Amino acid sequence: MMPEFDSKIFDSDELSERERQVLDAVIRTFVDTAEPAGSRTVSRRHELGVSAATVRNTMSDLEEKGYLYHPHTSAGRVPTDLAYRFFVDRLMEPLTLSRRERTTIARELDAGGSSAVEKLVRQAAQALGFISNELGLAMAPRLDAAVLERIELIQVSSSKVLLVATIHGGVVRTVYVDLPVEVPRDTLLTFSVALNERLGGLSLDEISRTLPERLRDAYADESGSNLLNVFIQSGAELFDLGFLDASSLHLGSASVLAAQPEFESGARLKGLIELTDRRDLLAEAVGNRNHSGKLRITIGEENSSSELSDFTLVTSEYSVGGLKGVIGVIGPTRMPYEKVVAIVDYTSTMVSRILDS
Repeated sequence: MMPEFDSKIFDSDELSERERQVLDAVIRTFVDTAEPAGSRTVSRRHELGVSAATVRNTMSDLEEKGYLYHPHTSAGRVPTDLAYRFFVDRLMEPLTLSRRERTTIARELDAGGSSAVEKLVRQAAQALGFISNELGLAMAPRLDAAVLERIELIQVSSSKVLLVATIHGGVVRTVYVDLPVEVPRDTLLTFSVALNERLGGLSLDEISRTLPERLRDAYADESGSNLLNVFIQSGAELFDLGFLDASSLHLGSASVLAAQPEFESGARLKGLIELTDRRDLLAEAVGNRNHSGKLRITIGEENSSSELSDFTLVTSEYSVGGLKGVIGVIGPTRMPYEKVVAIVDYTSTMVSRILDS
């Protein structure tokens, strides 16, 4: 069964049956060879039941409609973003991964040796890249609505405390808290108890908004009051753990993607390296995607940033304890969409199952 994903609305009469068959053949030829597809090559590789001349004429019609283009002076043609979108929405066939492929994904996810969210998400990015030959990526869950389970305060030095927040679902976040004066260890322990009593079971967003009111009368003695003032004054920042930033993004190995023909030139390879360095850009592109329970595919200029206009982004959500994160791949628009969609969909399902268990 094909996973659900957002699609564009096409006029049902926009392409004839022959045009659909030829477009499908051109896309599959280009994906396989990474070379502009000529009519003879398409005819030879695919049994279309028509002559090479008919294929050539049909390819010319598809070019006029914006589905194909001539790169430079090549005799062959290359699919446009519109062609890939039509393929994904109208031509792509459901693909079921083989038992061996499913076993490989399970083995790669298990390689991290832990079901802790951060480690599993990081491993998922690596696994997706290895199996799909694209650049795997994953975002830890957004924590705005996450529910706090418990807090620990650990003294790091006389002027610094480590706040360890454990969130429902096994996610752990840590924040360093600077202290104006040294606070006794027993005061820290007592204050930890008060924090857990007053904040446990609340969402991080609610804590961030109401912390001063919830802690205002929590302490009377001087050392405890100093600690309390730090939390009241900085509470919004301390518990604002649901933000999306570059540190929330995990990437697989870029070397897998660099081996693809698109990056044979030095300029294109340099551009790929620069893209992987732009974690802020990728974190925003991945983290702000609206999935609505569906797999998302954005192709070329459909992406939110012009710097991603040569790439396709395929992502799906995974869930843990009511929270949702995102995993997927990014690669050239010349992508084996059926295979990649099946891999991303199955991997996201497996990640959710592992975390739920």
